[in-house]
Amino acid sequence: MRHFGHISPSVRKELFHQEPAEFTLASPARTLAAALGATLYSPATRPNLAADIRKQAGLGVVSMVLCLEDSISDADVVDGEENLVRQFAALDAEGPDAAELPLLFIRIRTPEQISDLVRRLGGSVRNLAGFVLPKFTESRGTAFLDAVIEAQAVAGLPHLYAMPVLESPELLHLETRVEALAGISRTVNRYREHVLALRLGVTDFCSAYGLRRTPDMTAYDVQIVAGVIADVVNVLSRADGTGFTVTGPVWEYFRSQQRLFKPQLRRSPFLEEGVEELRTTLIEHDLDGLLREIELDRANGLTGKTCIHPAHVTPVHALSVVSHEEFSDAQDILRPERGGGGVLRSAYTNKMNEVKPHRAWAERTMQRAEAFGVAREEVGFVDLLAAGLQV
Repeated sequence: MRHFGHISPSVRKELFHQEPAEFTLASPARTLAAALGATLYSPATRPNLAADIRKQAGLGVVSMVLCLEDSISDADVVDGEENLVRQFAALDAEGPDAAELPLLFIRIRTPEQISDLVRRLGGSVRNLAGFVLPKFTESRGTAFLDAVIEAQAVAGLPHLYAMPVLESPELLHLETRVEALAGISRTVNRYREHVLALRLGVTDFCSAYGLRRTPDMTAYDVQIVAGVIADVVNVLSRADGTGFTVTGPVWEYFRSQQRLFKPQLRRSPFLEEGVEELRTTLIEHDLDGLLREIELDRANGLTGKTCIHPAHVTPVHALSVVSHEEFSDAQDILRPERGGGGVLRSAYTNKMNEVKPHRAWAERTMQRAEAFGVAREEVGFVDLLAAGLQV
């Protein structure tokens, strides 16, 4: 699979200076973590789940979570498990010539579910990328991660990944946050090769204080939440080789609400491309707030995003593509002859590139370029968004 693989090769050639690279479940974990993109959540109880997965893959989704936790009621867990077994069997029945599947994860409630589901999935477990582990803390995490390792061995799989969700009150409350983060760090570092990425449960953070952000506001406008995100990145996503990929929080809205503030999308980029109606559509579906939050995610060190509606996927991916200017700067910074450091003017002659301080940024940018591609010099976000939505 590859990002933007759902659009035609000729259109991709027009959009990309460097096209997104192909990857599979067998690719290195570092590659998969960078390529998660918009991870689409779906309740495990959906009766046509296998068909839904194939459909979303055809629309550009490359990672999905099939949820047995908060998205379904307690009474539906058994039905959800049985449905997952049926749907994985249906996907597996397509055989080796089946359409490429997204990276598929199951969000469970207890460690015991992991071994039980792997056993019940049988041969179809080969299509499973791993498990999402809810309300992850040091005290809860070891049992979950041990269960993942045991299940991988029993199933004979080369990899079965875990994605812990950081959403517990201990992490949110100021008096317990430092030790909670230290404990999570100790735990995920012990199981580093099995932890693909860390996910943020911002809805649970807000719930602890009876808060809910409106579509006019991002997670970063809720100061309690913004503080937690900053501390998680500080401890768990450092660029010194010890960090993990941390994904962006879910955007809850997908239909127009009554607005208090002006739309956050400038009109001029859409006018220049002759697609002002696209801007109107984004605003009508409250996606202008999502676009702002995606940009703030990346500015604050987050990669990818949890999504609960297919309409959110293309904006996340379009804003993940590396611009030609970013790529040019990163290339200049990483040239071998720059190893001694120094300062140079960017090829676009609009900024200073300082080799040593900007090196980590450049390395992350090149990693994103491999996963999402590099846009041509004249191609902007609006072009990428329009191409992705027209399929």
